[in-house]
Amino acid sequence: MGDVSIRKAAREDIPRILSIYERARSFMEEQGNGGQWGRHYPAREDVEEDIARENSYLLLSEGRVVGVFCFFIGEEPSYREITGEGWHSDSPYGVIHRVASDGSVRGVAESCFSFCREKSPYLRIDTHERNIPMQRAIRRFGFRDCGIIRLREGERLAFDYLREKDIDCSQRN
Repeated sequence: MGDVSIRKAAREDIPRILSIYERARSFMEEQGNGGQWGRHYPAREDVEEDIARENSYLLLSEGRVVGVFCFFIGEEPSYREITGEGWHSDSPYGVIHRVASDGSVRGVAESCFSFCREKSPYLRIDTHERNIPMQRAIRRFGFRDCGIIRLREGERLAFDYLREKDIDCSQRN
């Protein structure tokens, strides 16, 4: 991806964010993953809340908004219980949610992950078992499989990423 920048989203970005999420929902449905976000998630209220909490970020390529994601450092309640191998650390972590692209450029997920890695050496993310493109991007970046978390909407595959030089791996669960 050429000239890439990331900035926090603002209220005036809401229409563009919603159009990117609409495109992402269509793409997921085309890929056999229509159930992850359904027809209305993330909703305008979710986007407004992300912006109000200053957790919404935009990826820009050559000055044009091409992607969006939510990122924060703190506890994610849905990550408290996990089945399977488990998280690789008890360290404070950054959470990545709602990564989406308008489909016009490649590398949006990698740019998102790289940005988040600079903010937190330990990251957690989850995705639907049918979201194969996102699973590929997650694993290609170096996230490791951790197990399964449960949401109201169903189960999700959970992953984490440790920037090893910054984390004491003896803190493992």
